This record gives sequence, structure tokens and C-alpha cells, in this order.
Amino acid sequence: MANLNGFDANTVDPATDFEPLPAGKYLSVITDSEMKPTKAGTGHYLQLTFQVIDGQFKNRLLWSRLNLDNPNHQAVQIAQGELSAICRAVGVLQPKDSIELHDLPLQVTVKCKKREDTDELTNVVKGYKKRDALAATPAASSPAPAKAASPSSTPPWKRT
Repeated sequence: MANLNGFDANTVDPATDFEPLPAGKYLSVITDSEMKPTKAGTGHYLQLTFQVIDGQFKNRLLWSRLNLDNPNHQAVQIAQGELSAICRAVGVLQPKDSIELHDLPLQVTVKCKKREDTDELTNVVKGYKKRDALAATPAASSPAPAKAASPSSTPPWKRT
């Protein structure tokens, strides 16, 4: 049992049933991180909590688990690759603690996947990029022709 200190449900709006986010790209920050033991007890994973910080789904949460300590070498390689992508996206290339990755905006790519145990749709984080990637359009992502550097102190957006 737990003491609820006189909680009154009449004073708080009830939580609604959350449907998974539509597949897409979301500006997010890591708000929590914790190393947890694997279900089998043979390793550990880093659980990251992401919070969407912009748009229609602002404040919604997403989770990702990185198997950084696991007897399966391939699982560790995949997790390290994801961690590298996160570090590069937030600009912290050599974190000593996962808290250094918190509250730094990045773009997460979210997919929908059917759960094997319940057949319900759930979200899966499938990619991480710098926050600037959200503003890029397909045309903007192709390299532009090289121009000579201008010694002018006029900002690029004001040049004609």
C-alpha cells in the first residue's frame, strides 16, 4: 500500500489513452536516462526518455533502449552506433555520463511497429539527427555549388 496524501481525483483531469505517435520526425530532448539490467540478467541497457518539444505532439514521451552491456556482440554494436548518432546529434562526442545528453534538442525518427504479444501498435525510435535536419528540405540536402568566400561582414541572409 502507498499513502496518497489525500489525493482528490476531482481536482485533476484524467489521463487519456495515448495512441502511438504517427511515424515521422520529431524535435525532442532527452529528459531521463537510466542504466537498467536486462530481463535475462546477463547485461544492462541504457533507457532513454525523449520528450517531443514542438508541434502537435508537444510533451509526448518516447523511449529507446540501448543494449550497451550484452553478451550478444551485435546488439552492443547496434547500441553503440545509436549512441554515437545521439552524441553527434546533440554535439556531445565524449560524454562521461548520460546526463550530459539531457535537454539538448535533436530530431528523432519514429516508426510504428506491431507488438508481438498484444498486436497493438507501438512507437520505436529508429534514427537520430541534429535539430537542423528538420528544417532541411530534399532540395536543401543536396550539395550547393561552391562559391568563393566573401570577406564581407554582411550576414549571408542579407547579401544579394
